[in-house]
Amino acid sequence: MVPDLVPKLTGLGYDVVVEPGAGDHADASDQDYLDAGATVSADALDGADLVVSVQALEPLAVRRLASTTSTMSFLPPAQSLDLVRDLRDVGVTSFAMELVPRISRAQSMDALSSQALVAGYRCAIVAAGLLRRFFPLNMTAAGTVPPAEVVVLGAGVAGLQAIATAKRLGAVVKAYDVRAAAAEEIRSMGAQSIDLDLETLEGSGGYAREMTEDRAQRQRDLLTPYITAADALITTAAVPGRQAPRLVTREMVETMKPGSVVVDLAAETGGNVEGSVPGQVVRVGHAQVWGGANVPSQMPGPASRLYAQNVVNLVTLMTVKNEDGTATFAPDFEDEIVAGSCVTRDGQVWHEPTRNLLEGAVS
Repeated sequence: MVPDLVPKLTGLGYDVVVEPGAGDHADASDQDYLDAGATVSADALDGADLVVSVQALEPLAVRRLASTTSTMSFLPPAQSLDLVRDLRDVGVTSFAMELVPRISRAQSMDALSSQALVAGYRCAIVAAGLLRRFFPLNMTAAGTVPPAEVVVLGAGVAGLQAIATAKRLGAVVKAYDVRAAAAEEIRSMGAQSIDLDLETLEGSGGYAREMTEDRAQRQRDLLTPYITAADALITTAAVPGRQAPRLVTREMVETMKPGSVVVDLAAETGGNVEGSVPGQVVRVGHAQVWGGANVPSQMPGPASRLYAQNVVNLVTLMTVKNEDGTATFAPDFEDEIVAGSCVTRDGQVWHEPTRNLLEGAVS
């Protein structure tokens, strides 16, 4: 939560309580929250009807909650089975922001997209910062400096924002995505869409579906000349809850020219680029390879503001305003957004894929 949006919640009839120092890393002081109408208390969790956070609560904090409490955060349920068990056993109703359905009515609540927007911008800035040459064309009395060539793999929200930012900085940008619809989106950003003449892989929710190893190898072979010629390579291909696809091998990176840069946004989920390490810059061949780690937090101001607005919109959907001006958090589980984002409720795991994983772990 950011101070600017506290009045949205108090206007609905909620009392907003913030833990001390909660906004420190996003340049929001405790006084800013107080001025916005919130209370600052170290006991913020005690008696809360709804707890909202970025990352999920720690297990000890979950066990302090009453069974009447609801939580709302990023959760990665498939990677947090022990925590899901705790939420279930305590009786907490939990909602995962990454499970908000990707439908038009839920766009204002789509935290994955808002954080991908921040991460995509950051990727282009990192690439420009690491590359020891200009991004734009420069014509001077001393001669012409050609523009940098940037290749972007993956044209979802993050990839399109990386394309747009690199173009604004003056680079020549080429991009590739396995989805057919992405080609027009790439061109709309002023970039060249790379056509490998391979079958497209449209998946559900706007994501790509998994490819066979044979297709993946043909794709790598066809992409290699583009990567070899690039000054900077940015990879953004990811599907929530799944291992990132391996798009670029070490051998492909080793064909890049001296001084080149690789930015792998998917490093935390296995990496699109072989050899990338989350949170580190490593050298592969002549290239510097930057592995992304919690990339939106590197721009905490806009990331927090966008995420907070997503949360406020979702809370508003689940709120009933009473005649006396107070609010009741009363999710309508017949609503597909509410039902789709719910993980635990009434001592049960309601999210079916997570429930199946838990049952498989027990058996």
